[in-house]
Amino acid sequence: MFILFGFGIFFSTRVLAQQPKVIVFSKTVKYRHKSIEAGIKSIKELGKKNHYQVLATEDSEVLVSNIKDTDAVIFLSTSGDVLNDLQQDKFKTFIENGGGFVGIHSATATEYNWPWFGKLLGAYFLDHPKPQEAKINVVNPNHPATSFLDKVWIRHDEWYNFKDIEPDINVLLNLDETTYSGGKHGKEHPIAWFRDDGNRRMFYTALGHTVESFQEEAYLKHLSGGILYVLGKE
Repeated sequence: MFILFGFGIFFSTRVLAQQPKVIVFSKTVKYRHKSIEAGIKSIKELGKKNHYQVLATEDSEVLVSNIKDTDAVIFLSTSGDVLNDLQQDKFKTFIENGGGFVGIHSATATEYNWPWFGKLLGAYFLDHPKPQEAKINVVNPNHPATSFLDKVWIRHDEWYNFKDIEPDINVLLNLDETTYSGGKHGKEHPIAWFRDDGNRRMFYTALGHTVESFQEEAYLKHLSGGILYVLGKE
């Protein structure tokens, strides 16, 4: 019995060691979303379901000290200047060495004074109208973050307008500005996108303002698909 039990511990430890590792980083210097805690809980549950390990932290030093052994970093509704110069260098090295990146909602309201980060993420947050229902058109139905959706997705959220949108983002979802008030982009209003330059993958979704988002089946499938894509597990 002891031998079997010992083997079970060894096997479990070995399986865990082989699982991808993800850091959820949720530090806020400016606005803090009430949905952050719900987001952390849901991502941990997604990790258990999809066999990747999740470390959640709001400490920049914990982030950069663990980043070498990590496969992807998720900026969950971060805001403001969350990394100092040395921490930025370590994060940049991680990404440029092939690390994956996921940005959720106000990740685009982070590190405005660091142009490299804006280019990585694909845009910066500009402003938003009050939360309301809107229609989202699925631009790319073949990505794991969107493959389960119908052509039109109707949901309630806080709809971001952006600045400094990078021209090479691969748009997944486009917001229909005729279905709500406060949009500033016209017919082309990307609201979720990805990038793959052959060495690294990134995924961003502007969805996820509300606590309820992280209890919504379709949203969690969308987010899970994005994370699995970045990890190469799609």
